Amino acid sequence: MTLAAGSLCSGYGGLDEAVCAFFGATLTWVADNSPAAAKALAARYPGVTNLGDISAVSWETVEPPEIIVGGFPCQDVSLAGKLAGLAPGTRSGVWVYMAKAIGVLHPSLVVIENVRGLLSARAHSNLEPCPWCVGEAGGKSLRALGAVLGDLASLGYDAEWEVVPASAAGGCHERKRVFILAWPAAHTLG
Repeated sequence: MTLAAGSLCSGYGGLDEAVCAFFGATLTWVADNSPAAAKALAARYPGVTNLGDISAVSWETVEPPEIIVGGFPCQDVSLAGKLAGLAPGTRSGVWVYMAKAIGVLHPSLVVIENVRGLLSARAHSNLEPCPWCVGEAGGKSLRALGAVLGDLASLGYDAEWEVVPASAAGGCHERKRVFILAWPAAHTLG
């Protein structure tokens, strides 16, 4: 049986390709409204539907995949960006739409990628900051990774995360990325 995968904030589709190859999945849809990304995705995955802007998709009408893959915009959590954080109205704030899709579609596995700045960028979240959370205890400031993990927990998912440098996959540079793997809390990874 081939697993179905859906991709949010797909970009050029590199993460999708890696996840599908690793899990033996087939990409059934992508969702990216950037014209450049749409062109790259159409060339890489001919015949795969692009749902477009994830803030405008009615997720109740989308066939739920077993795997959701995504890398929401990093501009506001990256050290190279404006450091606006994970907040409403920012590009990185698109995470809320990704979380909504996960909540409606209830995949068996979620794979998320983002920049290392996710560990240090501020988050504006409904979660109450706490000294044992991923963040800064003294300043009562929840960090973006803490907000993402908290949102996943609120949706009923357990998660693990790791920082991986590009050099670990043969790259000639560090370019560290945060990878989050999440699954329904009622299940265990085997």
